[in-house]
Amino acid sequence: MLQELFKQGLEMARQLGASYADVRLVDRHKQPIIIRNGRIQDISFSESRGVGVRVMVNGAWGFSACAEISEQNLLATVKEAIAIARASAMVQAEPIDLTPVEGLIDYYATPFKLDPFEMDLEKQIEYLMELDKGLRSNEDVKMSMTRLHAVKQHKLFMSTEGHCIEQDLMETGVALQATAMGNGDVQRRSYQDTITGGFEFLEEKYQFLDNRSLHDIAGDLSNEASDLLKADVCPIIEGDLILGGQQLALQIHESCGHPIELDRVLGYEASFAGTSFLTPDKQNNFKYGSEDVNLFIDATIPRALGSFGYDDEGIRAQRAQIVEKGIFKDYLTSRETAAIIGQESNGTCLAEGFNNLPMVRMTNVNIEPGDWTLAEIIKDTDHGIFMDGSKSWSLDDKRLNFHFGCEIAYEVVDGEIKRMLRNPAYTDMTPHFWGGCDAVADESEWNVWGLPSCAKGEPVQIAHVGHGSAPARFKNIKMGVGH
Repeated sequence: MLQELFKQGLEMARQLGASYADVRLVDRHKQPIIIRNGRIQDISFSESRGVGVRVMVNGAWGFSACAEISEQNLLATVKEAIAIARASAMVQAEPIDLTPVEGLIDYYATPFKLDPFEMDLEKQIEYLMELDKGLRSNEDVKMSMTRLHAVKQHKLFMSTEGHCIEQDLMETGVALQATAMGNGDVQRRSYQDTITGGFEFLEEKYQFLDNRSLHDIAGDLSNEASDLLKADVCPIIEGDLILGGQQLALQIHESCGHPIELDRVLGYEASFAGTSFLTPDKQNNFKYGSEDVNLFIDATIPRALGSFGYDDEGIRAQRAQIVEKGIFKDYLTSRETAAIIGQESNGTCLAEGFNNLPMVRMTNVNIEPGDWTLAEIIKDTDHGIFMDGSKSWSLDDKRLNFHFGCEIAYEVVDGEIKRMLRNPAYTDMTPHFWGGCDAVADESEWNVWGLPSCAKGEPVQIAHVGHGSAPARFKNIKMGVGH
């Protein structure tokens, strides 16, 4: 019935003068459970369902949406989108062009085993309570937090070009945090990850990175938060920086993922999240990093948070090389932005919910594994600092200058891990930082970290993205809070 109604809406858009139109249904369900200090803080269930209509008239976009789906509401929404497009065309400097595509009919569903929306709620709470006990196993830990969250979406996309694509998407995530207090200080250790899939990671046989269970991770976080209270402050030095995979994922997000968004590059996205230093003249010739730096996007990686079947323009999920042996190659694109630089869209145009316009967004932005192990990187380091766990970050609008604070660090001396360090930080400029990369760990230590909180746009939209990373070493980096 919806497909017939959407066909009717698309036909009306044509009759009213649209050269292109699409209709996008999003039916989304969310369920977060949060435990703090052994008590339930939040259990909630929310849902939203509606249709967004996007049209092009005289080379300009128009968009409108409705939350109650009926023939009357949909046709009224189409008319409003047409009116907005006509008004936009009156002030638009140049008409929009779209890369050509062929319409297709398909269905995609996220593979999963355990549906969180079908699982017993009390069992989920019991599981979190056990993790909470692990976080508070050390008496120095005064605050703890555990969270499970799940998102389920049904999407239907149809267009005047013949698209009819349905998708059933599922994502689940977990977060742990231990905060220790003592010696006049406060230190925290945290862990979070989100995947496309179900609650498979709640099974005892499920192993996380380093073959640890979530219970193992909770106990480690508790002890590390306590030990940080007694650790020395990270010294101010310039030398070798080794980043753990979780911190490198955030580094990739901020200093690679955002600057390759082509709408930022073209100045479409400037007031909220800034622009980019990776201007079009740098494509295929700019030295972004060392020869050990190979970055790619891939929305087809199993279980990765930025994976799906099709983006919100009906473009199939795909892989594209972004940096090859240090040379910058490509951007994240939509059909509109790709046409400006003479390329085809690589399927990275997405919207949050039904009531927002799709825009260029990250999917899974990753660094290719190298041929080292972390143990080999440490053994090969005479003097440096290993850091992991995101604590704070700051970047300029063009994503050139940055400063990151981490939760935990260890001094590396003569190829061995020595003392623990607290309040570690590092700062640099993006090309110099990636240019100093001389070692990346191999596939055995490569993991796609889910980041479900990427903000962009006005009004702001939150994207759920992934970053594949492994521990890596960077030369001549300024470290310590004095820089």
